Amino acid sequence: MTELVLQFVLLEHIGHPDDPAGKHFDLLLEQAKACETWRLAEIPVAEGPSVAASQLPDHRLAWLHKIEGEVSGGRGFARRVDSGLYELRTTRSAGEVRAVLLSGTTLSGVVRMTQTEATLSQEGTT
Repeated sequence: MTELVLQFVLLEHIGHPDDPAGKHFDLLLEQAKACETWRLAEIPVAEGPSVAASQLPDHRLAWLHKIEGEVSGGRGFARRVDSGLYELRTTRSAGEVRAVLLSGTTLSGVVRMTQTEATLSQEGTT
């Protein structure tokens, strides 16, 4: 049986007109026709505090292969800060929307996301 290998990419997004901080991070999770996308205020740190997060509309699959580029519609500039593979994990509570095991250079561990925050832990990585 062949396992489905799914890619993720973490983009630093600067200059978005609706971003009061001037910078955030987009976590893109490969799906069949687009990337499920989450806006993160900061890069989560393993066993660290949660970071503000919100789900965004899906992004184009092309972002999985870009290193950097202008965002369409004058919405700033994005550059890759990490990428790798991921596996879906079972959510632990009704409040969790998505749980994934990431295998990247910067993000490595289980990221659990709700409608408002994301946390990174080392659970299930061994």
